[in-house]
Amino acid sequence: MPEPSTLTSAAYEGVPVGRRAVVRGAALLVPALAGVTACGPKKSEHRSDSELRDRIHELVTAELPKGPGVTVLAANESGVVYSESFGFADRARGIRCGRDTVYDIASNTKQFTAAAVLHLESAGRLHVRDHLGDLLPGLPPHLRPLTVHQLLSHTSGLPEFLPDRYGDDYTPLTRAEMLRALSRTELRFRPGRAFHYSNLGYSLLAAIVEEWSELPYEQFLADRLFHHAGLEKTGYVRPRWPRRSIAVEYDEQGKPAGRPNEQPWASDGPHWNLRGNGGMLSTATDLFHWHVALNGHEVLSADARRKMFTPHASATEDADDGPAYGYGWALDPGTGERRVAWHTGQSQVGGSYSEIVRSADGRALVVMATNYSTKKGTWAIADLELARGIVDLVLED
Repeated sequence: MPEPSTLTSAAYEGVPVGRRAVVRGAALLVPALAGVTACGPKKSEHRSDSELRDRIHELVTAELPKGPGVTVLAANESGVVYSESFGFADRARGIRCGRDTVYDIASNTKQFTAAAVLHLESAGRLHVRDHLGDLLPGLPPHLRPLTVHQLLSHTSGLPEFLPDRYGDDYTPLTRAEMLRALSRTELRFRPGRAFHYSNLGYSLLAAIVEEWSELPYEQFLADRLFHHAGLEKTGYVRPRWPRRSIAVEYDEQGKPAGRPNEQPWASDGPHWNLRGNGGMLSTATDLFHWHVALNGHEVLSADARRKMFTPHASATEDADDGPAYGYGWALDPGTGERRVAWHTGQSQVGGSYSEIVRSADGRALVVMATNYSTKKGTWAIADLELARGIVDLVLED
């Protein structure tokens, strides 16, 4: 197993807490995972699925604030044991949230980008130890020695975003313009020496997927991953969702901010400040199908799955006991069947928030997605740690 990179104190800076927030800061990782590794009952003490469903519903209804549109799904080895939605996907039109409501899952996009890279590696098109200079033409000299592994594990030293002059998630920016902008981007530290969360790194990975598959990023995901996993409602623009099925986002004042795919996008999806690192739309049902696929061989080989869920980079100064990062997933410090992989994502508008938590052995999954994640000065769904609490209940079964 590769030795995890150790997070230096300098690398704490810039771990995302706002725009496309994912791993919400090293200081928040440890308490967020507290209790996940506790021992559960023996097999003979299993509850029925109906009892588990009741316990989950009791926790969900006690913790969720009033107001947001939310979908919560939980699954164990027997399949989906809990699926409930609350509130409205579109208040103005009275459209309620449901299991197949389409949400912006934001930085949970990264697990699909990581899977795409690992799929290409399994096909012999590239290797995670390849240098970027051998994969992407025209990179500036200081970035050519970086490796695919370093991008995947957030140990490249790249900043979270391009310099401010290149705009935000919705600023028109082509792939070629993103690559040219890298000449003005300085590394934060020597590659491989620390962990620093980088959305920019995952956009570079999307560019590598395009370069070495000779397909547009979303088409590669759809053809090589989503189709085989049974995902029919996940993507940027390829799924033909009815407009009413996509949740309207609401900002922290509770004001509507439009549907995520109605923001300024290119014709084939978000511009390159966002592509590959965020902006994917999906449903709780599709994310359950993705979880099932990750338990089998439909999309990734056993070796690729092992790499995805191996702790490659420590996300705290305690490299032995703290949370870590794999490829597109954060990992708790547990071992064996109690290890938990997870990721969160929050849109730039701030309304959409998603959290996916699964046990590394694949027998537990929780998906939570909302279109109204924060009410200023009152509550923030990201602070509830609800998904982890539900995983606890499932793993105790």
